[in-house]
Amino acid sequence: MEKEMLALVKLKEGDDKFTKFMGWMQSDEGMAERSKFAIPSKTIGTIAPDKSAVMFKVFVTDKNGMMDFVSGKNPAIKATHDECIESVQLWDLSEVEL
Repeated sequence: MEKEMLALVKLKEGDDKFTKFMGWMQSDEGMAERSKFAIPSKTIGTIAPDKSAVMFKVFVTDKNGMMDFVSGKNPAIKATHDECIESVQLWDLSEVEL
């Protein structure tokens, strides 16, 4: 079952952290890994003006896989996570009836 989640990724200081992080996320390896727990084509992202943070609305198919990925426990992203990511906050999104 598909679940919407919001991830706020704060990047470590350094000009190349944003480029390296996004490069990996958009690479064939990154897309393949993300496909294991989410639907990358539905992901919506936005970037802080100073490129110090990235926020993603993610359509998740495996919540535990998503949590492992954003926490750096997933071996495929571990090196990039350790080098580029300062912290990640993750929220479940649910519809609010108006």
